[in-house]
Parts: sequence; C-alpha cells; structure tokens
Amino acid sequence: MASRIPFPGKRFVIGVPFVWLIVFFFLPFLILLYISFVDMGGDISPFKPIWDPVSGVLSLKYENYLAIFRTEEGAPLFKTLYVDAYVRSIWYALCTAFFCLVIGYPFAYFIARSPASVRPALLLMVMLPFWTSFLLRVYAWKGILTDQGVLNRLMMSLGIIDEPIQMLYTNVSMLIGMTYVYLPFMVLPLYANLVKMDFRLLEAAYDLGTSPFKAFWLVTVPLSKAGIVAGFMLVFIPAVGEFVIPSLLGGPENIMIGRVVWDEMFTSNNWPRASALAVVMILLIIVPLAIYYHFTAEEK
Repeated sequence: MASRIPFPGKRFVIGVPFVWLIVFFFLPFLILLYISFVDMGGDISPFKPIWDPVSGVLSLKYENYLAIFRTEEGAPLFKTLYVDAYVRSIWYALCTAFFCLVIGYPFAYFIARSPASVRPALLLMVMLPFWTSFLLRVYAWKGILTDQGVLNRLMMSLGIIDEPIQMLYTNVSMLIGMTYVYLPFMVLPLYANLVKMDFRLLEAAYDLGTSPFKAFWLVTVPLSKAGIVAGFMLVFIPAVGEFVIPSLLGGPENIMIGRVVWDEMFTSNNWPRASALAVVMILLIIVPLAIYYHFTAEEK
C-alpha cells in the first residue's frame, strides 16, 4: 500500500514549474489577448470591458489584428509596416542564430574535448559577459564600431584604410551586436550535448578509413543534433523580439517588431494594437515550435 501513495515531493517538484508558467506566462498572455480586442476610443486606459452584462453583447475589435495585415479596406494584404517588421525580425533572428551556430560550435567542441580540469575555467569565460550589464556591452560595441572608434582607428593606424568606414548603424553592426550577445546561449547547450558524447566513436570511424571531416559530419553532427536545435531556439526566440540592440546599433531602416510594439504602446498610446502585434509575434514563434516537437515526438 505504501508504494501506491504518491510521494508529495514529486508533486511539488513537478508543480512548481507549472505554477511559474501559469503565473508568469499564461496569465500575462491572457491579459495581452484581452487588451488586443479592446476598443480604447478616446479613453486612456486599455482595460475597458468587452462584455456588456445588460445587453449580453461581446464587443471584440478585430480591426486591431486586421490592421496588421492590411492598411485599409481594399488595400493589398501583407503590404504594411507591421508585416515588413515581422519579416525583418525573423530574418535577422535567423541570421543571428546561424552566425552563433557557426561561431559557437567550434567553441563548444573545443571545451568538450578539453581536459576536465580546464573545462570550468573555459565555461567561466563563456558566461563572464553575463556578469556585465547588457546595456554596457551594447554601448561598448558602439565605441568599437563608431567612425572614430577603436576598430577604425586601428585600421587607419595600420594603413589598411585612409578614412573611417561607416560600420555603426548598419545591418552589419546590428548582426555583430546580436551575435555577440546571444553567443553564450548557443555555446552552453551545445557543450552540454557534446560533453556527453562518446568520442571513441570518432576513433572507430578513423579506424574504418573515414576522413576527419567526414567523421565529424557523419558522427559528431548527428549526435549533437539536440544541442544544435536547443541552441538555435534559445537564440532565435529572444532575437525575434529584440529591441535594445537594433535601437542602439541598427540604422533607421532596421526597424524590428520589438521597436514597432514599443512605438505603438508608448508613443502612439495604442495598447490594443501593440498587444495584437505581441500576440501575433508569440504565435509566430510558438506554432512552429509546437509543430516541430509534435513530429519529433512521433519519430521517437
């Protein structure tokens, strides 16, 4: 009988993450969803009732969502500033995740193959930027990439260039900043996956006559697939809604969806439109993730 009684600690351990997700994700999402259907009119507060208990009418303003994909009645679909911002955000997030993967994979592989006594120090170097303010790190890149910054002065002193190159407020500067900030999010899950790998498999591949590159591609990469996917998602998801880095390092044409949501909420005071933009952005991230995990679960 005692074995049938569930251990209370197990319920607690499982329940805490669920409570955390409900309180800090699900409930805020419901609030966003509620505001996205509100008709503020000339009111300042976005928390207006959408249900009239007297008439029993539910008033939902779908225009907050329709305006995202069409500027006005009869206008072509998907030709709006919001859709352009979504596409631009997804593109920059994909590029950031790709560059983080290209740079971070060798880092993670090197740490995983290093002696066990050295790994803590190497991991500490990867996590060291987290000990510094996020804004300070982004501002540091402004000092490096500006016309009179460190990089331009170094290249002019070496005779590589005669005059400063415009590097700040460009696509390149923004991608550099985003790749630098999110690189640890790629390295850590890759390392956690690679360190558990049995490297004797590579030795077996070499004994069978496989070249080092082919062994890496056919053995190491497939075995680290889970770490690649986890790192890619950890970089891609926050990069889609990035606001600070595009504002400080990107140009005026590099308007991502995070900046658009900020402008709608705090400049235009259009909280319903900003909430609708945020809800669509969340769905753009969650739906592909759900489809991916559904098919991967079926494969297992």
